[in-house]
Amino acid sequence: MPAVSMAIGIIVAPMIPHAGIILTSLIVCILMAWLLHRWALVQSMAVLLCFFLMGMLVGQRAERPHRHQQKVPSLTAQRPLSRMERVQQRCLDYRQTLLDRYRTSSSADDEYAVLAAMTLGDKSALTKELRETYSKTGASHILALSGLHLGIIYLLLFRLTLGRRRFWLSQVAIILSIWAFAFLTGLSTSVVRSATMISIYALFSVGGRHRSPVNILCFTAIVMLLVNPASLFDIGFQLSFSAVLAILLLMPLFESFFPEHYFEGRPLQHYIYNMVGLSVAAQVGVAPLIAFYFGRFSTYFLLTNFIVIPAATMILYGALLVVMIPSLAPVLLGFVGILNKALGWVSQMPCASIDGLHPSVLQICLLYVVFFCVYFSLRILQRVPPIT
Repeated sequence: MPAVSMAIGIIVAPMIPHAGIILTSLIVCILMAWLLHRWALVQSMAVLLCFFLMGMLVGQRAERPHRHQQKVPSLTAQRPLSRMERVQQRCLDYRQTLLDRYRTSSSADDEYAVLAAMTLGDKSALTKELRETYSKTGASHILALSGLHLGIIYLLLFRLTLGRRRFWLSQVAIILSIWAFAFLTGLSTSVVRSATMISIYALFSVGGRHRSPVNILCFTAIVMLLVNPASLFDIGFQLSFSAVLAILLLMPLFESFFPEHYFEGRPLQHYIYNMVGLSVAAQVGVAPLIAFYFGRFSTYFLLTNFIVIPAATMILYGALLVVMIPSLAPVLLGFVGILNKALGWVSQMPCASIDGLHPSVLQICLLYVVFFCVYFSLRILQRVPPIT
């Protein structure tokens, strides 16, 4: 049945314009959310709808080159923008308005460059020196919009809608908000990847039943590889999924080192544990790849994450306030300046990074094999239940 559903999607896709694909996908997502909320035994129907969507994406991608061959635009005539392209253009125009607002409120180029990169995905103003500072301290990930930024926005929206009567409707609203932000930032590959993962997670959460994070991660990877198989060789794709997979596998293992209910009534200790655990787990997942592609290892990554993750949260929340109250922009830019100075101080510390690393592909594979062997050994010793 999944194969039949996917085949139907592939057949139907060429009959629907590109804007219709987006609208159909949204309708199918809302239908899945409603079904999962009303009936607990319709997972199979939701899976069939997912395969139908995947088929439409594959069919639309296969049809696009054929359409371009049939309709070659002349040099003198311009093709009118489609509805979806007009929406994207309006989002980009509003993005430019916000960038201009940042620029007029900024007294330093570095503050503007970091704020534009972190909130709107515009990295054109980042200087080589600023990129080097963030790279040396292991904070480059906050300059590229990714799952960290969208996850912060998702948590804020989730808390604002927590306790609402129509939970499935609030999740649909969150998904729409996430994709609105993705359109505003230009639909970069990393943002689309993260928005897709969060959307799938939100849909699975509607039924109020157990969600398998690893299965959701694998399903997201399959969808993205079906749409664009070349993503497998994209550095951002590899880093994102390696970091998330390492976090999902290692965090339960780290929790097993503490007695049950140890963190109840200890919010500060719980926060420190989460920061250390997430930082170490993510570093285990991406360190070999970073060494392979960039030849560098940041030794103070724990200290850096204690600085940049709370700062990124405050900056994103502040950016939402600036949209409503533009006069707060100088305050936000001043906070970004403090972040830049803090990371500049970390980058000047002795042995801030180890450079000149050039491991081979075989060495990288062996490193991951060792990591998995250590992980499974510790899980057996600690009697941690498997992550499904």
